Amino acid sequence: MKFLRLAFKTLRLAMIRIGVGWMFALLTFNFNRVAIHELGALAIIVTSLIGLHHFISFFQVYWGRLADHHPFFGYRRTPYILGSGLVASIVFITLPSVAIGLGERSSAAIIGAFGLLFIFGVAMAANGTSNNSLVAEVTSEKERGGVIAVVWTFIIISGIVSAAVAKQIMPVYEPQKMQFLYNLTPFIVLISSLIGLIGMERRITPEEHVALMKQQRLEAQPGNPFRVAWRLMGSNGQVRSFFVFIMLAITGVFLQDAILEVFGAEVFNMTIEETTSFQQSWGGGVLLGMLIMGILSGMLPISKKTIATIGGLGIALGLGMIALSSLYYQRPLVMPGLLIMGMGTGLFNVGALSMTMDMTVEGFVGLYMGLWGMAQGLGNGLANVLSGVLHTSLIETGLFTPSIAYSLIFGFEALIMITAIGVLRGVSVQEFKGLSRADIGRAMAFDTAG
Repeated sequence: MKFLRLAFKTLRLAMIRIGVGWMFALLTFNFNRVAIHELGALAIIVTSLIGLHHFISFFQVYWGRLADHHPFFGYRRTPYILGSGLVASIVFITLPSVAIGLGERSSAAIIGAFGLLFIFGVAMAANGTSNNSLVAEVTSEKERGGVIAVVWTFIIISGIVSAAVAKQIMPVYEPQKMQFLYNLTPFIVLISSLIGLIGMERRITPEEHVALMKQQRLEAQPGNPFRVAWRLMGSNGQVRSFFVFIMLAITGVFLQDAILEVFGAEVFNMTIEETTSFQQSWGGGVLLGMLIMGILSGMLPISKKTIATIGGLGIALGLGMIALSSLYYQRPLVMPGLLIMGMGTGLFNVGALSMTMDMTVEGFVGLYMGLWGMAQGLGNGLANVLSGVLHTSLIETGLFTPSIAYSLIFGFEALIMITAIGVLRGVSVQEFKGLSRADIGRAMAFDTAG
């Protein structure tokens, strides 16, 4: 009976993320390809737009602290997850028109696009930190590895399904069909969120909330959450190292994300239907990697750090294969490279995200999850902007042929991932747990005094 309750809870937590997986998949396998290749928009503009919401991820620190302080009707996570998901999904209704404006290189369209993606970014900051906080609060440390594996499985399945749906609705670019595809987003987000959220979070009374705030010493020392987070990074080497690791690793995983489908079109003349299969191959690899992790974890006592390390090296290997496929025009290497990269990502996600849940201090979950979310957002934003800068400077200027340029880009990404793994070797959850409430209190007091 206990196992069934855990399984049901895990499936519902995973359902909450279905809409998020759908949105990010559309952005990174469809919107990017259509805007850059089919409509002729500048790559640096498109990838910067995709990465914008990550660069404003510092809002996660504020949202985490705000949710800790200000529950709605006794709920500190549910309203923030539901409201932010709906706001983010409504932005998608406008994206087909945005893509056309970017293709026309209209200044008004570019400004409007940045405004819309800014709103999307603020909403996703609230959604991400609230989701992670909910998982951390309703699961035990022992349960989290399995829960995270299932949650990520559903996110990847959502991406695979979105790719399949997109291939059926729009095998080639047609404005009306793209609009219909993107109009599905709010319905998918709302339905999946409600299925997962209703009854998941325990409602706390006003008296319980006051007692919790006093325990955490957050009411007495409010401070500015952004400055408090940076004070903690400056005073604790483990916090700083883990932040750098997350930022570099996310860059190493996703630098190719906004230009991968464009690579297929420019190097191998692949159609939208063919490059949409990239998402399915990568996603299948992620699911396989998670399955392998589950089997190995049941047989061997493998640490979360080791799992993340093996996964990171697998990502680098897959990127190396894709780089070689570009350099030597070996199309048969692309799908195996994506599969290996996906398997590495599956291992890496479970190991690294499990560590992220562990790298918190009881009573300050929202603050730390916001900090780690900010590192993830900065890594994603850097990856997107770098990919656009590299595409524009190496390819659009005519400096290199697409074949050589993409081999350099993918090779550089592999090097970033290897560097991130080197940083991870110096991170210790046990040493991080030595960070006391007094340290946090001093950071808050210093900020308040300042």
